[in-house]
Amino acid sequence: MPTVAIIDYDMGNLHSACKGLEIAGATPIVTNSPQVLASADALVLPGVGSFDPAIQKLRATNLEQPIHEAIASGKPFLGICLGMQILFESSEEGKEAGLGIIKGQVKRFSHEPNLTIPHMGWNQLDLVQANCPLWQNLGDRPWMYFVHSYYTDPIDPLVSAATTTHGSQNVTVAIARDNLMAVQFHPEKSSTTGIHLLANFVRMMTA
Repeated sequence: MPTVAIIDYDMGNLHSACKGLEIAGATPIVTNSPQVLASADALVLPGVGSFDPAIQKLRATNLEQPIHEAIASGKPFLGICLGMQILFESSEEGKEAGLGIIKGQVKRFSHEPNLTIPHMGWNQLDLVQANCPLWQNLGDRPWMYFVHSYYTDPIDPLVSAATTTHGSQNVTVAIARDNLMAVQFHPEKSSTTGIHLLANFVRMMTA
């Protein structure tokens, strides 16, 4: 089975990510070793929490450069939740610079009457990139599970792979550019549809 390195920087629900990838047909390895990251077939960057502590811990464990190198190598890379947000240049949640791999900012949902923040629970995706490998055989407007108060706003609209609507705001919740993909929702918590998405990611390693 393909080996997926789950990047460990003390900011993710690693057990859930491991379990989801195992069900999807991969061999997950939780690691903060640059050597293991370089040798894995694919990488997953999970994340739960706040932007500044996440990027600080990532840099403290010297993982910034290995992440850039892994993406540049062409191997499949998947960011999940906060792991998607820190790929961007900055966030309204904090003051730290993000990884800057995707141009744009992470923004907070605008307050509206009767709008719940965080955006938490099940919501449907509007698939913008129909040919994105993650969406294969997911059907139209699949349901995924969300927990977030901030959303990504890429400068280049072509990197947006899926959007969803919360209140009156339609926001990017997935990006895809070549081998780099990231999702704001939690596929590992999104029942059979989420596992199917992870299986699509795993299949990219053997395509």
